[in-house]
Amino acid sequence: MAQSHRTWPNPGRHVALRLGDPLTPVPEPVAALLLDYLQALPANTPAINQDAPWLFPGRRPSRPMNPSTLRDALRKLGVPAEKGRTSAIRQLVLQAPAPVIAQALGYHDKSTTRIATEAGAPWKN
Repeated sequence: MAQSHRTWPNPGRHVALRLGDPLTPVPEPVAALLLDYLQALPANTPAINQDAPWLFPGRRPSRPMNPSTLRDALRKLGVPAEKGRTSAIRQLVLQAPAPVIAQALGYHDKSTTRIATEAGAPWKN
């Protein structure tokens, strides 16, 4: 949510988000969607602070959009955010032990352990 869009797109290079260092590349077709979103933002959202550095700016100056506001907007478009989140966690628990992922993301370790078991993770918890 709190990703700045000031550093992208990089002309002649791939679209990237600043989630930390280094920049995180954004694959197609998501890159095209993000560029379209940024170009349409001022015209479609007059109540939002246009000078905010956020990818998803909120109504308050210098604050990103509230996560529940974004979730509700995605639901209206038919994007099931919860399924995407579970899928991302499932991929993570295949790469590292569930308790480590839980601590890193602020989840309860029982939740990530359940997802790891469902995904067939090779780690012993």
